[in-house]
Amino acid sequence: MEFIADFHVHSKYSRATSKEMDVENMARWASLKGVGLLGTGDFTHPFYFAELKQKLQPTGSGLFILKKEFKKSTGNSSQNEVQFMLTTEVSNMFQQGESGRRVHTMIFAPSFEVVEKINEELSQYGKLGSDGRPIFGFPTKELVEIITDITDECFIVPAHAWTPWFSVFGANSGFDSIEECFEEQTKHISCIETGLSSDPQMNWRFSALDKIALISNSDAHSPNRIGREANVFDCEKGYKEIIKAIRTRDQNKFLSTIEFFPEEGKYHYDGHRNCGILFSPSESRKNKNICPVCGRKLTVGVMHRVESLADRPAGFIPEGAIPCKHLIPLQEIIAEALNQGVDTKGVQNEYLRLVSIFGSEFRILLDLSLEELEKSTPPKILEGIKRVREGDLQITPGHDGVYGKIQIFAEKEKEPTEQLGLF
Repeated sequence: MEFIADFHVHSKYSRATSKEMDVENMARWASLKGVGLLGTGDFTHPFYFAELKQKLQPTGSGLFILKKEFKKSTGNSSQNEVQFMLTTEVSNMFQQGESGRRVHTMIFAPSFEVVEKINEELSQYGKLGSDGRPIFGFPTKELVEIITDITDECFIVPAHAWTPWFSVFGANSGFDSIEECFEEQTKHISCIETGLSSDPQMNWRFSALDKIALISNSDAHSPNRIGREANVFDCEKGYKEIIKAIRTRDQNKFLSTIEFFPEEGKYHYDGHRNCGILFSPSESRKNKNICPVCGRKLTVGVMHRVESLADRPAGFIPEGAIPCKHLIPLQEIIAEALNQGVDTKGVQNEYLRLVSIFGSEFRILLDLSLEELEKSTPPKILEGIKRVREGDLQITPGHDGVYGKIQIFAEKEKEPTEQLGLF
């Protein structure tokens, strides 16, 4: 069975996260997107975990579905039942060597019973109710030991592995290798999450990751962000089967990843947002990583960090690499085609109209031919989809916490907003 999975999201109990991020809205939006398996996120939070136990029921395969009384209609023409996997993210802030370290880690679990044991153990080290992503003051390697002592069925994945702050390879508080971070617990690390500011091609340049699986997830803090990065599988829809497909990098079962254009991520290039400085890695090196405006150290981005650790040229593809496809979310394509904001009613209405006709966002972006889309899709939106598929885009990289800008249509092609009367 082929399906799309997004394992990393956050609930309404996480900071800077939409109040709409409960499992009901997550399931609705996952269905609209075409995501068949969604991580719950935040299972360490006591209130949220109580909600999960109230609203989800086990399928018998280590996954969960929303109970009937909590389901919301999506109105799309091929609504598929979304399943959930129990996941969370935790933050470890600690001293190792001569440096302060801050690393985020994802934890996957197969059952409510296992989560209860994890939460009971972790509650001894910090307040789980303070945030959906709790903070602990001990090394990440000890987190791995705690979890694996409970059960070896859990899957532990360094989150957004290249982000300058809070990641295993982060330029500001990370490490130069997985082994340096996890030491004797490295044997339990078989996968990393690439994060929005890097893609598989960037990671392929680092030979130390050749035996490490690469997964991509949305890290969504609001429902419409679900699926902006994801993973495509063709295997039995069960916890053990999915984790095995990832760990073994089985190309017959783990088919591909769906990627943000990494330039759109908030930390792709170097710079200082408040000083208006945006530098490529080479420009930063020329300036000795110092901001020419304020004289302080630049925020070194993911591309710079990858280049500092890479031992291969750009474009290298290792044997057994899982393919990937870069996309722009459909709402962003519609917004640019209509010359309106992404969150405007006009864009939202057109998005829901198209999804109701064609079944899901990913069917529109990935599966259906332009000829199939043509009958019900306004020409400007259809042209936008075509350009995204061809990679015919203008991109300004993100930096220092500012998302990059991807332009599908040149300024001269943009027209005043028009009514879509014919549709």
